[in-house]
Amino acid sequence: MRINVETVVKGTLARVWQAYTTPADIVQWNAASDDWHTTKSEVDLRVGGAFSSRMEAKDGSMGFDFAGTYTQVVPQSRIAYRFGERTAEITFTPVAGGIRVQVDFDGEETHPVEMQRQGWQAILDNFARHVQSGR
Repeated sequence: MRINVETVVKGTLARVWQAYTTPADIVQWNAASDDWHTTKSEVDLRVGGAFSSRMEAKDGSMGFDFAGTYTQVVPQSRIAYRFGERTAEITFTPVAGGIRVQVDFDGEETHPVEMQRQGWQAILDNFARHVQSGR
């Protein structure tokens, strides 16, 4: 099943792209809730390049690596990647009021669709707040 989340980010296309693809930015926004954080991020932004973000509970009780390989990179427009047997696509589209960032991803079988949508949306909302904060 394919799941979609999106937001409009107030900012320039260049800044939105940079914040989405730069490890120093990713560790600032990549979490679905306040009790989680990303402790390390690596990005090799090219077709065939790898990415990895270490996501951990702040209390140290659990963590995992969200990792995959880029399958398409169109600067300031589109990123596609494979993570395990699943895929995701991110598009960056200028619209009135900013940049629409849309993420379409393959859901997994373990958790309900709505739970997955809410988690990915929370991360995207954190991303928008990060860009708009000017950090």
